[in-house]
Amino acid sequence: MSATAAPDFLVESRGTTAELGAWVIGLAFGRGPGGLFAGLGDGTVRLAGPGAEWRAVEAHQGAILSLCADSRDGVLTGGDDGRLVRVAPDGTPQELAKYGSKWVEHVAAHESGIRACAVAKAVHVLDAAGAPLKSLAHPSTVGGLAFDAKGKRVVASHYNGASLWFVNAKEDKPRVLEWKGSHHALAVSPDGEHVVTAMQEMSLHGWRLKDGQHMRMSGYPGKTHSLSFTAKGKWLATAGAEAVVLWPFFGGGPMGKQPTELAGGDDVLCTRVACHPQHDMVAAGFEDGLVLLADIATGRVLPIAPPSGGGVSAMAWNPGGTLLAWGTETGRCGLVDLGKQ
Repeated sequence: MSATAAPDFLVESRGTTAELGAWVIGLAFGRGPGGLFAGLGDGTVRLAGPGAEWRAVEAHQGAILSLCADSRDGVLTGGDDGRLVRVAPDGTPQELAKYGSKWVEHVAAHESGIRACAVAKAVHVLDAAGAPLKSLAHPSTVGGLAFDAKGKRVVASHYNGASLWFVNAKEDKPRVLEWKGSHHALAVSPDGEHVVTAMQEMSLHGWRLKDGQHMRMSGYPGKTHSLSFTAKGKWLATAGAEAVVLWPFFGGGPMGKQPTELAGGDDVLCTRVACHPQHDMVAAGFEDGLVLLADIATGRVLPIAPPSGGGVSAMAWNPGGTLLAWGTETGRCGLVDLGKQ
């Protein structure tokens, strides 16, 4: 008989974990100083200190539903209490807007200072001071929200497609990207030329904006809740299968091209993906809590954290790509320093 050695997980030598006590809805590193922010289902934002300690900030009177890095530092959060909140690097919460009893389900921010949040069928756009600029109406509840890389356009997915709006347009009239069905998770390519949505029907749909060509990517055994383009837009990494599924956005792809699969084989669904901010590498979390880092060019897989702590529900890189964080449905949060020598 032969024995297989257990892998050495990087969290054991270069990282830490903490039990935060509630579902980790979202994670983000601030664009400026301030470290790691975790938004939880109990309405708190947790700030990771320089050691292993975490600080709790009461941000919402209910569950946090969405979280992203704010335009310059800190984070934005949306909650089921109808509030859009900014949490500063020092932990100070500031209510930017309140939308009655309607949920703030999606938030987005661009380094130019522009922000947006989705509330039911509307996308509200705010400036750097938090003042409302405009409200953009959609035909149904917004399922996903993102700015393009330049911050000039905001894209919202919804039933039967997605809508693309120019933020500074004098007349708010969207370019509607049509495709029947329910669209939710959303990604815009770094060059702003492609929009891809995940659908209720366990497939992806994309549009090439220069000519409106449709792109359909199917074959998933589960729903895709997480999409991430590599830094230069060469690959689109996706969850929803028993491996990380990567679609090529080069050489005429993805249409007519087969996807690449990495880090699979254990019959466990990948739940979250997060591409490295600089290199063609992708971090992946699975429904058993396993966290891996894969090099796309070589297929080499680096074990980050072992299966434990529930399904991975959030992942984030710091801007320099040296720190990777992940959180789970049961409230475990991990952080690994990949920049150590």
